[in-house]
Amino acid sequence: MQPQTLEKRVENLERKVTSLETLPDRVTALEVQISEFRTEVRAEFSATRTELRQEMHTLNDEALAQMRVLHEDMLARFSLLDEHLGRQPARRPRVAKTPRG
Repeated sequence: MQPQTLEKRVENLERKVTSLETLPDRVTALEVQISEFRTEVRAEFSATRTELRQEMHTLNDEALAQMRVLHEDMLARFSLLDEHLGRQPARRPRVAKTPRG
């Protein structure tokens, strides 16, 4: 390999330094993009968490309503069975409905 002339070496160094001078601007632009990305991701996770929480509340309310219906159906069937067997229906306490908040 032939040694480079001083002029050629200086040109190479100048080219490299010139390309390195743009580096701070590129890093700053990247910092801005990362910051914006973090903000977007945080907002999306928050929205997803809110949606999931609402969905869970809805499903829970539906399950509770279904359980109440099944409970009332079971009580009605016990009452019919008592009538069929000629027994006095047992006094079963009513389950109080608690408001959900």
